[in-house]
Amino acid sequence: MASPCSWFTGVQELGAGFGSGARTQTETFSLMEMTHIHQFLYSDKHFVHNVCWPGDSNKCKHSQFLSKFDLTLRSAWTEKMVQGLFRYHLGDLQTRILPGPHRFVAQLNISRGKERRKPQEILSISQRFDAKQFHFNKIQPGEIVFELCKRDACDASEGDETREGETCSYQNGTADDLARSLVVINVSPLEVGHCLLIPDPSRCLPQILTPGAVRIGIEAVLLSSHPGFRVGFNSLGAFASVNHLHLHGYYLDHELRIESARTEPLIPQRGFHLLPEFPAGFMFYTDGEGLRATVEYVCKLTDSLVERNIAHNLFLTRGRPPGDHPHPDSARPGVRIVVWPRISCFGAKEESAFNVALCELAGHLPFKNQEDFETIEEDDVKRIIEKYLFPENKFIALQAELKHLLNDQPH
Repeated sequence: MASPCSWFTGVQELGAGFGSGARTQTETFSLMEMTHIHQFLYSDKHFVHNVCWPGDSNKCKHSQFLSKFDLTLRSAWTEKMVQGLFRYHLGDLQTRILPGPHRFVAQLNISRGKERRKPQEILSISQRFDAKQFHFNKIQPGEIVFELCKRDACDASEGDETREGETCSYQNGTADDLARSLVVINVSPLEVGHCLLIPDPSRCLPQILTPGAVRIGIEAVLLSSHPGFRVGFNSLGAFASVNHLHLHGYYLDHELRIESARTEPLIPQRGFHLLPEFPAGFMFYTDGEGLRATVEYVCKLTDSLVERNIAHNLFLTRGRPPGDHPHPDSARPGVRIVVWPRISCFGAKEESAFNVALCELAGHLPFKNQEDFETIEEDDVKRIIEKYLFPENKFIALQAELKHLLNDQPH
């Protein structure tokens, strides 16, 4: 018998791409077994390695055009907005860059503050999945954008990126790598293209990072030629609202300071670095080579945080290689993977201006109300964020422990 998580029941109406005609009676669905889910097939050869912000087209000719991944995601997302599948219409958001060295990107998104799903009660970083609570097997089928499938390079020929109703044949052999992933709309969007990346929802995994989830997040960023496509993760206790494994992906047409902020080496042969400037965090970097090792080190770090019951946020973005970059450069050749350990929030009162989760720590601030959006200054933002960060002495102690942990890993 299938897990109670694997199925959901209700009166559903399936839109284009999910079958012909509407279902008018109560039926039971398994999301991952629906025959006509659109599939996006890819291999390593589809990764875009030279991405730039506008202004340096000589370095990054390919990033002048949206990739197949971008075009597929954005067109389907826009179509679902037209169909009324979101909780509110997302128009052009009021945006201001706050004066100051951090260049925080503030956006007014009152509707998300009012309409987003009420967060579940969370009591532990490693809380078990509860099938009685909301989970992503309960979504409307029309919210599915596509299934993300990695194919063997020899199987994915040009023009073979999108299909319907086929079985995926994945690279790599571990059980976690075999997880099938859905891309679905976030019905309370932050920005254009806001979606959720859900590793095989039928497995009922709690909101704890796995190697497969980290790999999918990194590869989604590498599939995009848009420098503003970001992916992130909120752990339980770090403003994750649903205890069912998922990552967020969305487009933001503004540079973030984190993309080029200076780093200091911790274990450079592991790609492990420190982001010393506010808000301090740990960073890995990859251009797609040796991805399996990068994923292993990221998961070793986040597993350690879970074992210590430390909440954390993860943010993946195109960025400059590690080091000190005194001169501006629009090139973003690889992916920065940033992890922030932070103070856990269990049942804590939310901030009136914005919650401190993955995008806020990265410098993107979706505001809930007009007054705070118009009047807040950089120092005010830092004071709010600082309340959720580790004290400096605790962060330094954790840094030493994690450095020792990753140093013990075999090459």
